[in-house]
Amino acid sequence: MMSKALKLIRQYNEVKQADLASALGISKSYLSEIESGKKNISLDLLEKYAQYFDVPLSSLVFFSENLSKKGKISEKFRSLVADKILKVMEWTVKRDNEEKIQA
Repeated sequence: MMSKALKLIRQYNEVKQADLASALGISKSYLSEIESGKKNISLDLLEKYAQYFDVPLSSLVFFSENLSKKGKISEKFRSLVADKILKVMEWTVKRDNEEKIQA
C-alpha cells in the first residue's frame, strides 16, 4: 500500500515523476519501480518524500505494511482504514483530471 499512497500523493500534487525523481536525487525509473511496488522505499528517501510534499513522515509510515505492533490497532483495521483513505485520494485525483479535461 505504501507504493500506491506515494504515487497518489504525487499525482494529487500534480508533480511529474521526472520532476520528483530529480528533487529526490534518484532516477525516474527507480521512482517508477517504487510507485509500482517493485522496489521498497528506504527510510531516508521516505523522509525526503515527506519533506518535498510537506507531509508528516508519520502519515506516510501509516501506510507501511511493516507498522504492525501488537496491542495497537489491528492489522485488519489499519489495512481497511488505509484502503479507504487511498480510495478517497484516487477519487480526488480522478475528479481533478476530469475537471481539467472539461475546462
